Amino acid sequence: MTIVSGFADISLLQLLLVATMALFASIIGGLAGYGTGALMPLVLVPLVGAEPVVPIIAISAMLTNASRALAYVRHADRRRALIVLACAALTTALGAYGYTRLTNAGAALVIGTMLILSVPLRRVLRRVLRRRKVRIGETGLAAGSVGYGVLVGGTSGSGVILLSLLMAAGLEGAAVIATDAMISLGTGLIKISVFGLAGAVTAQVLAFALLIGGMAVPGAFLAKAFVERMPVHIHAAILDVAVITGGLVMISAAARQLI
Repeated sequence: MTIVSGFADISLLQLLLVATMALFASIIGGLAGYGTGALMPLVLVPLVGAEPVVPIIAISAMLTNASRALAYVRHADRRRALIVLACAALTTALGAYGYTRLTNAGAALVIGTMLILSVPLRRVLRRVLRRRKVRIGETGLAAGSVGYGVLVGGTSGSGVILLSLLMAAGLEGAAVIATDAMISLGTGLIKISVFGLAGAVTAQVLAFALLIGGMAVPGAFLAKAFVERMPVHIHAAILDVAVITGGLVMISAAARQLI
């Protein structure tokens, strides 16, 4: 993968926009358990292209999830986190490697499609889990983790899959957010290793990742302070509209490149 060299043209105002979106996404993530991977591509793709987006988010997610894990550490289910990581490790590496083979247009198609699908998928999975009271044991969690690994390795915004798996395994509330953060730290290390070997981690990618990740630290603790006061359905609806719109824009841009 050849990372586009558009970073030098980014202004201070654009960097401020990225930092503001990163703080907002971190707060959303702390409240709902996901958000950064769904929101950040909307501002990053127009600035740097699609190819560097997943490496940037993977690296920044280390700080995002570390701060979230620290804020909710006492709620984490370590046993289930280890099960998911053990079963998703190989497929995460394969998904990340597949992503490094994509062109800029291909990366935009993958990210845009995943963002659009994540909205109805989240709603359907949540509805099914609530109505049918679906519960899976450790074997089911392990099997689902294999498929999750492919998605988390090669896309952005796949956090809804992990959240659904953890809820189906019996976790609720802060335990879901904390366990999700621990798992995401592990899969993030795998992705970064693959991206580094493929040459997709440049100084510019690291700079953006550190900016986004740095804003995530206060965001996680702000989210913890607001978690019992803000109606989740309100910001979830806003997030859905933004994610679908951004996904459509990315797919449209990729289609124009392919034509």
